Amino acid sequence: MAIGLIVRLKTNPGKGPDFEAAFAVQAKGVRADEPGNKLYQLVKSRTEPDAYVVMELYDDEAALQAHREAPHMAANRPRMAGLVAPGTSIEIFDAV
Repeated sequence: MAIGLIVRLKTNPGKGPDFEAAFAVQAKGVRADEPGNKLYQLVKSRTEPDAYVVMELYDDEAALQAHREAPHMAANRPRMAGLVAPGTSIEIFDAV
């Protein structure tokens, strides 16, 4: 069963461009090295400064676990840590 994630986050003030650049690097790794990922898309709020949503879709639990453990994800985590404000929320969904 496919699994969807919606990740809602805010960047620290003024860090949006740096976050977008770091996410682009991460997304490139996801698209190149994770065949079980079907969607990995960053979108930015039109109305709320520094607010973003990441939409993700994986084939199954194994693909989601592979994403979490992927070397490109681990390599990018320290870079992302200083850019994202506290309060990130993650919702997990089952495809219907």
